[in-house]
Formats: sequence, C-alpha cells, structure tokens
Amino acid sequence: MAEGAGAAHPSPPGRPAGLTSAEAARRLARDGPNEPVPIRPLSALVQVIDLFANPLVAILLVASGISASLGQRTDALIIAAIVLLGIAINFWQTYRSQQAADRLRASVAATATVERDGRWQEIPLRDVVSGDLVRLSAGDLVPADARLIEARDLSVQQAMLTGESLPVDKYAAAADAAAAGPDDPGFVFMATSVVSGTAVAATLATGPRTVFGDIARRLGARAPASEFELGLRRFSLLILRTTVALVLFILLVALAMGRDPIESLLFAVALGVGLTPEFLPMIASVTLTAGAMRMARERVIVRHLPAIQNLGSIDILCSDKTGTLTKGDVQIDCVVDGAGQPSDRPLRLAALNSRFSSGIRSPLDAAILEARPDDAGGYRKVDEIPFDFERRRVSVVVDAPDGRRLLVTKGAPEQLLPLTTFGDRDGETESRPGSSTCERLGTDGLRVLAVAYREVAPAPAYTREDERDLRLAGFIAFADPVRPDAGDAIAELGRDGVAVKILTGDNQRVAARVCEQVGIEHETLVTGEELARLDDAALGHVVEEASVFARVSPSQKNRIIEALKRRGHVVGFLGDGINDVPSLHTADVGISVLNATDAARESADIILGDTGLRVLHRGILEGRRASGNMMKYLLMGTSSNFGNMFSMAAASVFLPFLPMLPTQILLNNLLYDVAQITIPADRVDRAYVRRPQRWDMRLIRDFMLMIGPVSSLFDFLTFYVLLHVLHATETLFHTGWFVESLATQTLVLFVIRTMENPLRSRPSAALAATTLAVVALGLALPATPLAPLLGFTIPPLRYFAFLVAATSSYLVLVEIVKRALVRSHRLPIESPPAR
Repeated sequence: MAEGAGAAHPSPPGRPAGLTSAEAARRLARDGPNEPVPIRPLSALVQVIDLFANPLVAILLVASGISASLGQRTDALIIAAIVLLGIAINFWQTYRSQQAADRLRASVAATATVERDGRWQEIPLRDVVSGDLVRLSAGDLVPADARLIEARDLSVQQAMLTGESLPVDKYAAAADAAAAGPDDPGFVFMATSVVSGTAVAATLATGPRTVFGDIARRLGARAPASEFELGLRRFSLLILRTTVALVLFILLVALAMGRDPIESLLFAVALGVGLTPEFLPMIASVTLTAGAMRMARERVIVRHLPAIQNLGSIDILCSDKTGTLTKGDVQIDCVVDGAGQPSDRPLRLAALNSRFSSGIRSPLDAAILEARPDDAGGYRKVDEIPFDFERRRVSVVVDAPDGRRLLVTKGAPEQLLPLTTFGDRDGETESRPGSSTCERLGTDGLRVLAVAYREVAPAPAYTREDERDLRLAGFIAFADPVRPDAGDAIAELGRDGVAVKILTGDNQRVAARVCEQVGIEHETLVTGEELARLDDAALGHVVEEASVFARVSPSQKNRIIEALKRRGHVVGFLGDGINDVPSLHTADVGISVLNATDAARESADIILGDTGLRVLHRGILEGRRASGNMMKYLLMGTSSNFGNMFSMAAASVFLPFLPMLPTQILLNNLLYDVAQITIPADRVDRAYVRRPQRWDMRLIRDFMLMIGPVSSLFDFLTFYVLLHVLHATETLFHTGWFVESLATQTLVLFVIRTMENPLRSRPSAALAATTLAVVALGLALPATPLAPLLGFTIPPLRYFAFLVAATSSYLVLVEIVKRALVRSHRLPIESPPAR
C-alpha cells in the first residue's frame, strides 16, 4: 500500500476531507461491505437448518413422528436421537473447519489506504465506503469506483474490465465530472490495478454498485468449479441416483408383500440415509481445512480451499527465477561505460531515474538507491514516461541544477541500445554501440541495466517519441546469487513429478547461466522474440520441450500457460508482480508471496510465507495428502458401504421380516461414519505423494463395481449361517447381521486406506483408535442395557467364531481385489511405509 499511512494532516486546499470513523461506520451499515458480489456468511443456525433440509432426513423425522403418534414412541425417539447426533457431529466439525479457514483467509486479506479522522490509515478493502478518500500507488488494487482528485503519472491496468492488455493513463477529473465508463481517463474502477504513478481518489460506488460488481452479478456470483468440486458433484449425483432407485424399489417390494407401510417407509428411508454420504461435505471441509492448517505451519497460506486439491495435481510449475532460483538479494556488481571501463555516470543518472520514477520499486531500484541515496539534490522532476512491458524501460524528465532539462532513461539493453549512441566521459558522441560490453556482462550471469540520457527542450508533456537520439551513459551490472537450496529443491520437485519451467524477463544469457547453476536443462532455450513467431499449434510442441523462456512479456507468459493447459497439464504459476496477474488467473493454481503486490496476492490461490521452491514443494505434498485422504472416504462409501446397503435391499425381498430395523440401520450408519471422522489426519502412502494426483472417477466406479459385490457376497454368507446353521430368530438375525456388517465395512478401512500392503502401511493413531472403538462398541451393544430398546440379543459363541473367520476372509479377499485394481489402473506402490 501507499507509504505514510497513519500520519495526521489537514487536507490540502481545494481537496475534500476524508470521512470520520463514525460516518464511515454509518455508510458501511447502510451499503454493506465492499464486495462485488456480497458474501453473506451463513450463521450457525442457518447451517444447522441446512443439514435438516436433506430430503431423506426430513422424511425420516416425519415418518418417525407418525410412528410415535401410532404408539411406537421408543423407536421414534431412538431414530430422532440418532439423526440429531449425526447432524450435531456434522455441524460441529464443519463449523470448526470453516472458522479455521476464515482465519487463514483473513490473514492475507487485501487492504486500502484511506483518509479517516484526518489521517491516512490502512483498512481492510471490504470496509471501504462511498465518499472515502483513497490513496493509490504502484501495485495497489483500486478498491472501488472513484473520481481522481489528484494524479501523478498514473497508469492503470484495466484488463479485467476492458480486455485491453496494455495499461492506460489516468488524470485528475473536475469535481462535477461524470464517469463515461472504464475508458474515462478521470476515473478509476474496482478490480483494476495501478501499474505506475500515485493518486488520491474519492470513491463513488462500492461493492455490487461498481462497474465490476455489475459484471460479476450478471456473470453469476460463483467462480468456475474446480476439478475437485466437479468430481465431488459427479460422485454425489451417482450416489443420489443409486439411492433414489434403491429406496423406491424397497418401498414398492415391501408394500407389495403387505408389510406395515410406516415401518417399510422407515426402513427404505433409513437405507437411503445409509447409502447417502451425508458426512461427505463435512469430511471434504475437514480434510481440506486440516491440509490448509498443516500448510500454514509450513508457511503456505491457502486462500481458496479447493485449490489444495489442484495444488496436489500440479505437474508443471512456471516461475520467474528471481526469489525462487536466486536469493532476490540484488547487489550492484560493477558500473561501466559503453566501452566497459569503470564509470560513475551511469549510476548517478540511474539514481535520478529511480528516485523520481513513480512505478513499482524493483530490487534493482532498491540497490541503486542504496548505493547512491543522496544524488537528487538540486534536481526537480518535470515529467515521467512510465515503465511498460513492451518498451521495458522508464524515463524521467528533470530540471538539473545547471538549468539543463534532461530526459534520463534506464531499461533493458536490448530495447534501449537501438535508441542510443555512445557517449564518452566528456559528453562527446560517437557511433560505437555498447552491445559487446553488455553481452560480456550477461555471459558472466549478471543482470544488466542500460542507462542513457539526452537534453530536451521545454514542453507541456513528454511521450515515448522523445526517447530517441539518446546518449549511452553505460551499464549497471547486478549480481543476484543463486539460492544454495535451489538445485536440490528442483531435483526434489522433479522426483515428485513436478517439472519446473522458468519464465523470465531477463535475457537468455543470464537465464542460461542461472539455470546451469541449479541443474535446469537449458539447451532448448526460447526467447520472447521466437515465441512471437509461433502459432498456437507450434507453441504447444515448444512448451513441452523447452524448460527456459527468456525475455518473455506478461502476455507471452500467459500464452505459455494456456498452451500447457491445452496439452493436458495442471499448471501452477508463481508470480509476485502486477504484470503477473493475468497469468495467476490463467494458471490452475495461482501462487504468490506475502511481499507481493496487492493485485498479485488477491489473484493468487496460494500465498507463500517464504520465497524459494522448498516451501512450495512442501505445500504440494500437503495438497496430495489432503487429496489422498479425501479419496479414502470416497472409496469407502462406494465399496463396502454400498455392498452392505445393496445386500439389505436384496434381503428385504426374500426374508419374511425386515433384515434390519430402521433404528439399527441408522445406528450402524452413524457408527460407520464416526469411524471415518479421523480420516483427514491419517497418513498417506509415500507412493501417493510422489506423483501428481488427478481426480479419477473411473477408479471410484471400479472400486464400487468390484468391492461392493465382494461385500454383498459375505453378507449373503452371513444370512445363510444365521438362518440355516444358527437357526436365528428375527432378533438374533438383526443382531448378527448388525455386528457383521459394522465390523466388515469398518475394518475394511485398514485395507482400502492404502494401495500398499496394509500390514506395512500404518494408519494414524487417531484413525486406528476410532475404527477399533466403533467395532468394539458394535460388539458390546447386544450385551448392554440398551439392547432391548435397539432390538438386539446376545448371539451364541459359535456366531463370534464365524464372525472372526468371515471378517478375516473378507479383508483378505478385498485385499486381493484391491491389488488387481491397483495393477489394472497402474497405481504406483512402494515398499517404504506411509508417511
């Protein structure tokens, strides 16, 4: 944000004063928060009501109410209690996860600098109100639609509103001016960002009343669904269709057989609840939030929870080299004239340029000003030609103490040298270019800045056309040491399936030297000039082969990312500048850093607390762990649980009584779900986190089609033993099958949770404890005082011997089927234990 927030001062003459805190609070209450599409967080009460709005839950409660009115009060109370307990667990876990996620997002929320109570102060962007005076500087997001009161060399990126990639110049407007749209030079608009210059603006509209708010409202409030969200949606629809068909089938069969309609309805709906993954939203929320909290401990902050899944899916990471391969600690190595001889003039002129330019201060500017902090004495700034990524240079016009008016330009040598002649130390001009000197410095791996100047005549304003006939003062070479851990980090990313591609604005010599030092293949190095000559088809082939792209513009970075996505890659992009915003939006996962510009941070899904690739690598692995734990729940829901519910539906056709009472189905389902609450904290196979993970509905479907029938097979075996060996009564049948189904579908989690040998892949202590505790509770229930209420009886000892044998055999058979699925899907397995 703009510097100097917090200093009390009177408003300059003719400029309106800022608001008082009291008036700002009144307007915030009247207009609502400054959000383009209002986000109304659901209260705890509304979230609870939403859980009750599940159609199956509603039908179950209504049916139990009818049952109570007909005298079956005990059963009705038990059903209601089980439903309420399930909803309470679901709500509490989800609510806690949302609170934790909100705290993480708040830690990186955007801010704006406004004048309140006579002083500039930094406030959350969502608290800006109409009438606020806002101070803007390079790198800031424009927080609202506003009229410019003061503007100095202001250039604004408006691509979000107009689609125009180049920044536009803005100027102060008259007090009675009316905005004619985003192209009006006297106004700035929400969702745009400041490229260079400074300004003070009076906000006119906030939130949904802004131009961007209107666009966002018409396009719809919800952002495009991620691959993870689409996968969950497809999974939920699959289960929903299966559930509806099964419930209707059971209900029709029961009625056709003349069974009690209320009991039949309760049974059918309870079975539907058993099939429905009602804990899925909670498990998803807890899993992603747990991943986000672990990532936060690694100094990786997640702004959008679904991005965790995408982060684990990344197979290509595009990044600049500064701050990732290099330390970002730029120091001046040498200052020379065009002939390569030591000279002070380039640094002296560059210090004037850096001091008076109003764009974003780069590390090069910081190094220049640190070396020459007091070189602006007696000079007065007249005008500025701001930096842009096409020219790659910035010019300032200053009046010198000796009365001359100078245009001082610094920028990329490739862009600046064609505009210059060589000037010796006496200011005499010759026609010798300094390209050989520049090339020698670049070959040494140094970043090179060219500095040139010329005298100009007085004029009302200066434009790009004035950047001609410049005298080359010389070059400043900067050293940015390679990070000691960069090579190892890139190798580790490569081993874990993530290829690193460098997209840099530096020239090819500097890029090649740095990449050579860290072990990135750079034989196929592509420049921005070469990219410009490629069509999209050719570009697709080039981006697959090349790992280093030098002298690329922001628009070319965007093209590279789009080409990689078209080739089927999941692309992460790491950027911190305002020029990186389009690419952050385009990438599957936009990644920025805490000290990035506001615009970059707001465009990112993931924010790194530290620079370098090591911290990002840890974040990617955490994303894969969260993905792996989410997949465990889905595989459980579509395999053993589905098989048990299918068996129950089939048994209801040929048995003279219901295979399990509605209360027992609900209790079985609740205990089964409770056993899986600790899945988010489980260990994940080393092999799983060693490669990018994509959403695989085919794997989920095959687990359902292969393991579901295995579960049903053992259920039918249990039916046979209960009916023909133990000659079970109705109550004993209910008890025997309740215990067997709970034991098999819960203990199978130890097999399904890993694609490895389950004896070598240890579950977390929490998961082991909840799973074994649920099975123990299921075994103990028939012997408790609650048994008569729940319809249980104590089975004979022969049953428990059968239970142990059946459950063991079932787990072994599931492991055999799982290994076949692992081979058919070519899933990676390793011998090391899970981590």
